[in-house]
Amino acid sequence: MNLHRPLILSIAALIPPADGRAGDDATRIALQYAPSPADNPLKGLVPYAGQGGRFPHSLEFDYVGLGEVMTGYDAFDWAPLDARLDAIAGRGHQAIFRVYLEYPGRLGILPEFLLRDGLAVHRYEVADTDGKQVETPDYEDERLRRALASFIAAMGDRYDGDPRLGFLTAGLLGHWGEWHTYPREELFASREVQREVLDAFEAAFESTPVLLRYPAGDDDGRMAPNARRPFGYHDDSFAWATLETGRRQDSWFYMALLRAAGPEALDAWKTRPIGGEIRPEAWGRVFDEDPGDPRIQDFRRCVEQTHASWLMDSGMSRRGVPDDRRRRAEAEVRRMGYEFHATTFEHGPAQSGKIPVAVTIENRGVAPFYADWRPEFGLIADGREVVPIPADGSLAGLLPGDPPRRWSASIATASLPEGGVTLALRVPNPMPGGLPVRFANASQDLDRPGWLSLGPIGR
Repeated sequence: MNLHRPLILSIAALIPPADGRAGDDATRIALQYAPSPADNPLKGLVPYAGQGGRFPHSLEFDYVGLGEVMTGYDAFDWAPLDARLDAIAGRGHQAIFRVYLEYPGRLGILPEFLLRDGLAVHRYEVADTDGKQVETPDYEDERLRRALASFIAAMGDRYDGDPRLGFLTAGLLGHWGEWHTYPREELFASREVQREVLDAFEAAFESTPVLLRYPAGDDDGRMAPNARRPFGYHDDSFAWATLETGRRQDSWFYMALLRAAGPEALDAWKTRPIGGEIRPEAWGRVFDEDPGDPRIQDFRRCVEQTHASWLMDSGMSRRGVPDDRRRRAEAEVRRMGYEFHATTFEHGPAQSGKIPVAVTIENRGVAPFYADWRPEFGLIADGREVVPIPADGSLAGLLPGDPPRRWSASIATASLPEGGVTLALRVPNPMPGGLPVRFANASQDLDRPGWLSLGPIGR
């Protein structure tokens, strides 16, 4: 038996027939599982822009300072941001982006028009950054608050739904846009200012997912409540301060904060993406059989508990990564986010000049797919694509453990070429040149790159 070809079954009742579907005389095919690629879109490890050539990836992370793109209260220069997005898209990847106001080690980056108008700035040394200084603005200043609301609204008008953008982290507040000013926490934005920023993002972005650094429930004394808002989260000390320890001093760890924020936050992953950054001290080492540091938490447990889809990491993109570390990393990364397995395919017989076809899809991953990308069938003959046909389904919202989702279509017999033809399936990326969703199947890319071969079909 050729293990690289779908297995033909003779079990007619494998998929129950229904109105408009193939009946008991249909041909049914079981599709063999194989691990999906580590660089499937909108998931996996994420290097900084342009630095990830040594590990498979589909996303890149980049920053831009607010002062680079905002020149007045209602005046913007989007060229620096567009240049970054275009460069990432030119490599066939989508961007995770963040806009910041303050960045340790970078001074003089606040918007000049705000400084001219008298915005107060506090300069001080940031702990654990080898003496780097930062400039924190007065977040309570009405002029800054007006500028933030204006900027977020304009950014949403321009970029919400932009296929170059995979995810947006809220940014803007705190060091690196990470919503803290440690060790000067008294300088951080008040809960009222945070609410204004959250309100602005919620109004401006309906399509592109926005992620927040810290989960917060109604009783959080420092952060504005966000558990019932439509935002995901990003854990930026992943596999270091992720799992609960039960110790009071670790109450800021991600899962502890998530639990404290309430059931809405714990279930956020079902509809809102979870990302983050592997803690730099754990880069690379987190994938070793023995990481060599008891503070590094088990990567698989962290992924399973957080339901993380993507994680920033620079360790696996460096030179000299050991082969065994790379193999383990690829295996673990495949488990992040979604993993879609096409389980069965059925077709025919022809009725009134059309052949009914259907495929069932299950999610073996830890999270759903958060974008509404549309699948399509295609006919492949001699390695060439012939006639894409829209399927009546979507990947969005299919949770791990849910019953398989069924997609179907009707193939006009007149469209079938003479001789052998293979029915195939794909979920194209809406960004030109972007990677398609590839399935966890042995016949993925078998006859044509980007397509899952389902089986032969004829008149």
